[in-house]
Amino acid sequence: MTRLRELAQRSAGVPEAFEERCDLCGDLVMPQHRHMIDVNDRRLLCACRPCTILFDHPGAGGGHFRLLPDRLLYLDDFALDDMMWQSFRIPVDLAFFFHSTPAGRVVAFYPAPAGATESLLELEAWEHLTMANPVLEHLEPDVEALLIDRTRGARDHWLVPVDRCYELVGLIRTYWKGFGGGPVIWEQIDAFFDRLRRDLSR
Repeated sequence: MTRLRELAQRSAGVPEAFEERCDLCGDLVMPQHRHMIDVNDRRLLCACRPCTILFDHPGAGGGHFRLLPDRLLYLDDFALDDMMWQSFRIPVDLAFFFHSTPAGRVVAFYPAPAGATESLLELEAWEHLTMANPVLEHLEPDVEALLIDRTRGARDHWLVPVDRCYELVGLIRTYWKGFGGGPVIWEQIDAFFDRLRRDLSR
């Protein structure tokens, strides 16, 4: 939860109250830095540049630690109609999916005020989605996710590093107020997707 708050605050432009350090070697890290993930417990780790270089090749970390990639794609012409979406049985209109090596399957999560909530994903529904969208066959396990935004009439689909999904989780956990979330949370969600679009154009 601490890492979620840090991601949310950095995403929202909140000034940092402390110096961040690399979770691997303890050196200071720049405000904009890469992340790694502990595959076994899905824990995000800050990584300094030397550690990023060290882990930026296949086999580094022995499969336990994975450097998150920086690939970011907006998936035009993504095939997902309302009926197929309903087959996922996700109770909200934001969700992300990735292949979990420890679980041995694709898992689905949605951001909620309490954090990332896992939704039971039927394998058949994911297989149908993959057949309709072959790009999903190339998601890197554990580190890349399909992010779906269907809020307020949107039909947007992204391939993102999984830390961007947890950044969104952190924003919702931090800024959600009351039963409906309040106006600030929607400002934060809109700003998050605006940042994705800006980063896409770089």
